[in-house]
Amino acid sequence: MKKHLLFIFLIVSQIALAEVRLPSIFTDHMVLQQKSEVKLWGWSDPDEEIVIIPSWSTTEYKVKGSNQAYWETIITTPSAGGPFTISINGNNIIILNDILIGEVWLCSGQSNMEMSAAWGIENGDEEVKNANQPKIRFYTAPKISAKFPQLNIVSQWEVCSPTTMKKNSALAYFFAKRLQEADPDVPVGLIISAWGGTPAETWMPEEVINNDTLLLKTANSLKPVPWGPVEPARTFNAMINPLIEYTIAGALWYQGEANVGSNNYTHTLPALIKSWRNLWKNDFPFYIVQIAPYQYGKNNFNGAIIRDAQRVVSMETPNTDMVVTSDISTIDDIHPKDKKTVGLRLANLALTKHYKKNNDLVNGPSFKKISVTKNKVNVYFDYAEGLYFNDKQLLFEVAGDDGKFYPAKAKVFKETIKVSSKKVKHPTKVRFAWGNTVQSNLFNKANLPASTFTTK
Repeated sequence: MKKHLLFIFLIVSQIALAEVRLPSIFTDHMVLQQKSEVKLWGWSDPDEEIVIIPSWSTTEYKVKGSNQAYWETIITTPSAGGPFTISINGNNIIILNDILIGEVWLCSGQSNMEMSAAWGIENGDEEVKNANQPKIRFYTAPKISAKFPQLNIVSQWEVCSPTTMKKNSALAYFFAKRLQEADPDVPVGLIISAWGGTPAETWMPEEVINNDTLLLKTANSLKPVPWGPVEPARTFNAMINPLIEYTIAGALWYQGEANVGSNNYTHTLPALIKSWRNLWKNDFPFYIVQIAPYQYGKNNFNGAIIRDAQRVVSMETPNTDMVVTSDISTIDDIHPKDKKTVGLRLANLALTKHYKKNNDLVNGPSFKKISVTKNKVNVYFDYAEGLYFNDKQLLFEVAGDDGKFYPAKAKVFKETIKVSSKKVKHPTKVRFAWGNTVQSNLFNKANLPASTFTTK
């Protein structure tokens, strides 16, 4: 009897091993990027023939398992729509149901990206109650780290409802809802891969860090913390690598608090952006949320340094932009509760810059350059229409060649700010909102704030 049971077990095991298998990014309710050549992949027996049939097309896609028990193929997606099915036929049959074709965004970073309505957000109960949005879908990676690159994440796509919205990224939800309002016929898929308290170094491939002396030095200086990994690539390996080549429209990034204290973020963040774009083989838009004013440690300027670094990266890295949050946050909370405004600002960036849906002013005043006339500094901005101060605080400072900054008076002249201080007769440098807890008081006609900045 035991021999018979063993024989049956071996037969069942062989059948199981022969089955076509998919990574969990391909499940019911998923969203595929519209009008694209998207990659599907999975595992099977070597040389097993697999036929893939999407319901939106008459084309059958045929592929065979490799000697590594792996297969992949490219299929063409139509314009936005659905629901559709995909049939994957090998030694077994898998049918994926309720598939939508639309726009897919990767949402990553720290706890402010991860933060859900269940954590506590402004007007959270009302937002949850009204979250029946079946054309918005969530795919959220669980917190998991790995020393080596992984091939799969244990998760699944979920349809947006009050129940699912409440536990998923609030910021990402409000971003998707705004996109939906602009074009209700286009579904939005949100891939959320975030972990509170993690530095940027954990979110990029280890070889990128090992091949860069400055990145390696910064990574080696990170101290262990109890709430998450700080070692290079640990979250990348487990929470980003399995997603590579799943076609996306772009990425949203809310991170930086865990890098406060580093003076190298202007080097670190572009390296991360470049590594992701290289792996996806796509220079997709990358939109940054600037960290909020907060008392980060004992040094009064570390938060300002990161905010300015994010500004510089957004200006100098192609197809990258940033939203400022200092006006919609409180200085005593590292987790600002107004996630709706942040999501709206990100979506408005995408609608204007990526989707070309409108010509709205969606950036705050962005520092451009200075010129000096006697003892006055002229500060020039992009997106400077309708410049105004909303209070009389002296947030501009000037310095001479000695590098000592003093508070300065500032006046608006059309699209320029004229700055001066009686204590600096020959100014050469300017900085603005330069402090951990300083909230911007300079806005443009779109009521969007200027970023912290300093001249070199």
